[in-house]
Amino acid sequence: MRRGFTLLEILVALALVGLVLVGLNTFIFSMSELWGRRSESRLFDQHVRAVSRFLERELRRAVWPPEGSLGQAAISVRDVRPRTGSSGPLVRFELREGSRLLSWPDRPLPEVECALAVRDGVGLVLLWQSRLETRFGDDPPRETVISPLVAAIQYDYYDGEARTWQTESSPRRSRESAERYDTPRRLRLTFRHGAYSQETLITVPAPVEAIPTY
Repeated sequence: MRRGFTLLEILVALALVGLVLVGLNTFIFSMSELWGRRSESRLFDQHVRAVSRFLERELRRAVWPPEGSLGQAAISVRDVRPRTGSSGPLVRFELREGSRLLSWPDRPLPEVECALAVRDGVGLVLLWQSRLETRFGDDPPRETVISPLVAAIQYDYYDGEARTWQTESSPRRSRESAERYDTPRRLRLTFRHGAYSQETLITVPAPVEAIPTY
């Protein structure tokens, strides 16, 4: 003769099932919260890497033939007058074919002069203007935000004699002329987002000699 479950056994079984469900629910929510935090950190890291790769690629384009020409400073530091604020020394470079980030009001023009600046509350900004524009040099350059997470830019210089690196908060004036600036060897970018902060180094490439065509 088969005996059914008593009321007490059913209540105990329900209590055990309830405890298991509560524990499982707590585990799922804790894992979801942990995964969310890791996902945000992962997205932050991906953004830092993507912006760093973009800058490295654009700077290499500026010095590699046919963009860069031997004997010319493809990457230098010059005073740039932006739309807002006074002029100041910025790292500038030229892209003969422009960049995919540039949004032209009309047809795209070549020979685009670019500069990099960081502004509080805005981020890393690309200032750009084509040399073929009729008001080149008179109108301030256009501006495109590369990354809103860049909070600071610094400039690394290498001392060959002492074999040491020196980091400056602004471009260093040349010892040969007070009106000129030394080109840094590296750009040091600081990314910030909430509790996350990361620093990355962008190497400033040297000009490359073109292969003669004959």
